[in-house]
Amino acid sequence: MNKHHYVAIMAGGIGSRFWPKSRTSYPKQFLDILNSGKTLIQWTFERYAKFIPTENIYVVTSDEYVSIVAEQLPQIPAENILAEPSRKNTAPCVAYISFKLLQQDPEAALIVAPSDHMILDAETFQSIAIKALNFVQSKDAFITLGIKPTHPNTGYGYIQFDTSNNESGIYKVKTFTEKPNLELAKTFVASGEFLWNGGIFVWKVTTVINAFEKYQPEMFELFDTEKEYFNTAKEKEAINKIYPQCTNVSIDYAIMEKANNVFVIPSSFGWSDLGTWNSAYDNLDKDYLGNAVAGNNVIIIDATKCMVSAAHDKLLVLQGLDDFIVVDTKDALLICKKDKEQAIKEYVAEVKRSKGDKYL
Repeated sequence: MNKHHYVAIMAGGIGSRFWPKSRTSYPKQFLDILNSGKTLIQWTFERYAKFIPTENIYVVTSDEYVSIVAEQLPQIPAENILAEPSRKNTAPCVAYISFKLLQQDPEAALIVAPSDHMILDAETFQSIAIKALNFVQSKDAFITLGIKPTHPNTGYGYIQFDTSNNESGIYKVKTFTEKPNLELAKTFVASGEFLWNGGIFVWKVTTVINAFEKYQPEMFELFDTEKEYFNTAKEKEAINKIYPQCTNVSIDYAIMEKANNVFVIPSSFGWSDLGTWNSAYDNLDKDYLGNAVAGNNVIIIDATKCMVSAAHDKLLVLQGLDDFIVVDTKDALLICKKDKEQAIKEYVAEVKRSKGDKYL
């Protein structure tokens, strides 16, 4: 293992599209969504622990989830769990870990990764990740891992790359496009020049900090002014001072879409962002009628192509439904057509309006 290789696992999201199983107090990255015996963040940690030293694995999360991370990942040092005082999207998160690492290892090469994605082929993923780390350590460059699309999906962002400009499987990025409509997605996939944006980024910390100075000078100034306090007893105080002043912006928009030194590695390693109940359905085993069931006490009668999630200690009998999402928890039940899953966020907003925060 290379002592200059690091990973920051981002684990501050609330996973509202997995409601009612995912709640603000205990979101999806800390749940066993696929009934596998491990939570999503535990799978993520194990994936990186195979090639990143444990002391170099960091989790950036919300203040309220620090104890959950510590409970689920007892292997990592307590000081490697970084607490954000407020949710400000991914750019401040990246600035925080990057400025912190710069103080202790100016040679640090960093993977920034979500905590809730699934990767089936961990061996291929590892070889691609190490290739990316080695590339950025010797070059002033950003790398994103682009997923080879299997169909025209409108739920993902797309990366267009220069197919002629190739350095041993690493290509120059031409454009980033946010979630397109179906016709545009079909055009993208047919062209062979587009990849899904998997949200996994690799860079040297000096490279990304220089980019913050160039493209996000106000945010750079906030962190640069307080950097001497990172890795000291005053770090928490410094972060609490910085975050209220930070813009709420993604690293994609803040840096990646503006920089001209972004590269992509086209990748196939069984990736899914597990962002919705339909993505969970796609990754679960099905019965002979096409039902995917996460729960050990479910009886299905004349129902087809349903996504069912239920507690193991509660009997659920399902009859007559076709193409539904059924999620049963101790205090809430969701029954929703699968093709309406993108509206679950709206349903959660309606729950908040009519019932307050009790069920969120």
